[in-house]
Amino acid sequence: MIRARAFWLTGKGRGVLRPEVLPDPGPGQCVVRAMFSAVSPGTERLVATGRVPNALEQEMRCPYMGGRFPFPVKYGYSLVGEVMEGPDRLRGRKVHVLHPHQDLCVVRCEDVRPLPEGLPPARATLASNMETAVTAAWDAGVSVGERVLVVGFGVVGSLVARVLGLGPAVELEVVEKRADRRRLADTMGFAVANVPGPEPYDVAFDTSGTAAGLQAAIDSVGVEGRVIAVSWFGAQPARLDLGGSFHSRRERIIGSQVSRIPGALRPRWDAARRTGLVFRLLERPEFDLHLGPPVPFARLPETYAALIGRSPEGLSPLIVY
Repeated sequence: MIRARAFWLTGKGRGVLRPEVLPDPGPGQCVVRAMFSAVSPGTERLVATGRVPNALEQEMRCPYMGGRFPFPVKYGYSLVGEVMEGPDRLRGRKVHVLHPHQDLCVVRCEDVRPLPEGLPPARATLASNMETAVTAAWDAGVSVGERVLVVGFGVVGSLVARVLGLGPAVELEVVEKRADRRRLADTMGFAVANVPGPEPYDVAFDTSGTAAGLQAAIDSVGVEGRVIAVSWFGAQPARLDLGGSFHSRRERIIGSQVSRIPGALRPRWDAARRTGLVFRLLERPEFDLHLGPPVPFARLPETYAALIGRSPEGLSPLIVY
């Protein structure tokens, strides 16, 4: 028997650490001792406030989730740890696994993703949100020299901006309402303002999590411009104004979602190849700037509400085990 502790949401904004007794690993399974996990504030805020739509509960389930929506539920999807028991090829390796916040876990060997030697484990917790950012960039089809706007500088928005900044000489700008995040974006070297510029953009990403942010993205693009809707609103409606120049400009709104590889890439790309790309990108030390301050796992119940709030310190809250 393996004794573990897991973080469970028991009500809106409330969570506890619960003991769990795990079965010994069977064939094709391994035991992972957690080192770090990341809190994804946007998605986990929707879960923690009970705003997962009934019709989408199955799609919103994450691997190794416990319980059911709305509560009690064990939720999370970016954990990094060390394989303590398992096949020789994995034992002792640092791995990333889509798993809720938990100090020990028994998982299928096929679900662990060994880290490259050059990737620090704490930084690897960004991998799940980086997959979202990479997929959004693919969905946009950004070309050399295009004017690109990112609305919202949260975890995903910052990673979208970073990924595009590594790409084909785009002219990138960030729009963020919060002054502290504008300062953070400026510190990271991004052009940032609180409203879009007067010239039309070729592509605009909405990562703000607000209808106002999505509207700003729609209003900012030019003729045949693309709006990449990355934010997910859950059960919260998003009311938009599609009058004015939306139709005359023939603008396109593209829904981006990480669970599917874009159709044009699917003949050559799969989830494993995308993960390899994400790990290679995360070997760059500048991604450390996207991590929030460390929080001990033992303090997660008392700090969780602040970590998923609208004003968490830093970008990607880091849980330390």
